[in-house]
Amino acid sequence: MPPAQPSVLYVTDLAYQARGRRYCDEDIFLTSRLREDFDLALCHPLDASALMDAFDMVVVRNSGPVLHYAAQYAAFRDRAPGSGTRVYTQLTGKADQAGKQYLLDLCSEGYPVIATVDRPEDLGRLPDAAEYVIKPRLGADSIGLEFVTRDRLEGMVFDGVLVQPRIRFRYEVSFYFIDRAFQYALYAPHPDRRWVLERYGPTEADLEFAQRFVDWNDIEHGIQRVDACRTPDGELLLVELEDLNPYLSLDLLDGEARDSFVANMKASLYGLLGAAPSS
Repeated sequence: MPPAQPSVLYVTDLAYQARGRRYCDEDIFLTSRLREDFDLALCHPLDASALMDAFDMVVVRNSGPVLHYAAQYAAFRDRAPGSGTRVYTQLTGKADQAGKQYLLDLCSEGYPVIATVDRPEDLGRLPDAAEYVIKPRLGADSIGLEFVTRDRLEGMVFDGVLVQPRIRFRYEVSFYFIDRAFQYALYAPHPDRRWVLERYGPTEADLEFAQRFVDWNDIEHGIQRVDACRTPDGELLLVELEDLNPYLSLDLLDGEARDSFVANMKASLYGLLGAAPSS
């Protein structure tokens, strides 16, 4: 009999409806390629804790916003390290895995991030803007996002929310990484159509910008997406650092780029297992 391949529990919500994206198509493609190297089974995020002990590794991909199953996700995060389960992306991330606190942390450390506050006494740190964005600390996929004028901020109760100025920008751009290595970039040339994306050729300065955030985050094995906006004066500012289950838009890549991504993801998974590739 051929030697057994490492086993992977692939966590995804194939039925989740995301605006402008088809999660299920991306995961159908990825699992079809990962099966070349791994014994693989798919499960819904609500079933991951109950099933994970039977597998060598859990891969969390397009599992949808965890606020829809916050208690189960917290239980999974608590149980996985104690059981010795390898999770991909590793659960050591300091960004979206742990909520939006990282925006405050990065802002206070002087990183190029949209100005962010979480207390009424800090509102003076925000630049003047026509509108401000209220974001839930545990929000995702624009859930709970609200745009308000400055006068609405006065007297507002800051209960689990962050406030940022609504930035005027030329476009949004995303940089995709496996482990800490850059893979490709995509951008939305039309600000009002976030998920109408095209390939983007990053400059050296762009890559240095994105690499700073990936290096700041405490992940050795996994997938990260650095989302940024280009301001009218040409500056890049971080919008989000997605280190939990970032959508990859693999359907927008050509065959060669997709093959490269899959090969690098497989190598990363073997690295997390501490094993050599099967071929």
